[in-house]
Amino acid sequence: MNLDSYPTIIQGGMGAGVSGWRLARAVAKTGQLGVVSGTGLDTILTRRLQAGDSGGHVRRALAHFPIAGVAQRILDRYFIPGGKAEERPFKSKPAPAVKPGRHLQELLVAGNFAEVFLAREGHRGLIGINYLEKIQLPTLPSIFGAMLAGVGYVLIGAGIPRAIPGILDRLADSRAVELRLEVKGAEAGEEYFTRFDPVEFCGGDALPLERPKFLAIISSSPLATMLARKSTGRIDGFVVEGPTAGGHNAPPRGQTQLSKDGQPIYGSRDVPDLAAIDALGLPFWLAGSYGEPDRVAEAIASGAAGVQVGTAFAYCEESDLADDFKRRVMQMSLEGTARVVTDPLASPTGFPFKVLQLEDTLSESAHFEQRTRICDLGYLRQAYRKPDGKLGWRCPSEPVDDYLRKGGREEDTVGRKCICNGLLANIGLPQVRRDGEKEKPLVTSGDVVATVANFLKPGVDSYSAADVVEHLLSKVTVIPGHEPRRRETA
Repeated sequence: MNLDSYPTIIQGGMGAGVSGWRLARAVAKTGQLGVVSGTGLDTILTRRLQAGDSGGHVRRALAHFPIAGVAQRILDRYFIPGGKAEERPFKSKPAPAVKPGRHLQELLVAGNFAEVFLAREGHRGLIGINYLEKIQLPTLPSIFGAMLAGVGYVLIGAGIPRAIPGILDRLADSRAVELRLEVKGAEAGEEYFTRFDPVEFCGGDALPLERPKFLAIISSSPLATMLARKSTGRIDGFVVEGPTAGGHNAPPRGQTQLSKDGQPIYGSRDVPDLAAIDALGLPFWLAGSYGEPDRVAEAIASGAAGVQVGTAFAYCEESDLADDFKRRVMQMSLEGTARVVTDPLASPTGFPFKVLQLEDTLSESAHFEQRTRICDLGYLRQAYRKPDGKLGWRCPSEPVDDYLRKGGREEDTVGRKCICNGLLANIGLPQVRRDGEKEKPLVTSGDVVATVANFLKPGVDSYSAADVVEHLLSKVTVIPGHEPRRRETA
């Protein structure tokens, strides 16, 4: 296997908008793989426009959207010159749906197109996009929008994405695609699907597209083996993610046990068998506390193509995490007080979720308990079968009475946080409620947030994406067949 055509560093796809186009573009220009987060890009598109589209970047991307009429309809509906008043709420958009209407489809396709277009603009570097397998309803039009903009890699984790390779193949050939939905309570033989037809969306025109490489984000060798053998198309590699990585983590294998402070305990069974993964003959990258030069060199020595790093990039100058959080976390890192908790309850998905302990965010129990429960974005809603066989949707983070009325269990609602609204608040796009209160942030980071201040150079209080890449590669020995990609100069 020749690894010289692959990046050594993959920048993680973090949160909703944290790894936005600015960050991915900066990483790609160093010769590594810059990755935008594909989560919630329809909402992010509409809110950026309502906030006034500072710099005109969204409008510039939409001006290149190849399907007539779409961009103008979106601008007419959402763009506010100068931006909305701070105390006014953002206009809502349609919630994810099995059969999305034309407007929602346009937002999904255009939102993903715009993010990838801007990330690719002005250079020849590598750009990827990251999705969560658990968020199924927006997946098909989202991937199509990213492919319209020429995305080079698609990365998907938080589930078993065995259908995605075949979907990429079909979209590249302008063929209709479908994705089977996970439905709680579905009876034997029942299957539910969401579908997308690119030719229909394009008004009858077929637009041949380049098929991006597909990297599955996994946590074990059995899952890697299953995907390599049973996926619907070609797997191009794996990101092997450990439990210290930020965002959603795979639950511990076997019966979950908690520490004294309520965090899941991971053991030897949760250590991936790298030899078994290597034997599959596909490139793989290691993730989870690999944000140090020695760990990068260690990963390559183990047979990996390189590493995926998220947290270090989350706090660099080009990330879209709010500047206030960057400053506060940098100070906490310098003081040795930065702390992350692996919360087994926070996420509606049931996956453990890393939560940075930060004042005036939903990590504080007082703010979490004071928040009025509402599910108005709906990305993490779960499908369930109604008695009549139709689909219903519920979220453990929605109002408890609503969840119980839909057949949910009260114990499933305990400690559940609204990740959707929290992540958008992280990037300065919080919804404003009727009483004037803004949604509180919910910041996620990997365990290595405690050491992000190590990326600071003497005499400065911030660092760039290029600084991160330079530091990570500082101890990489160039070996035959594995030369780090060159920095882009254009």
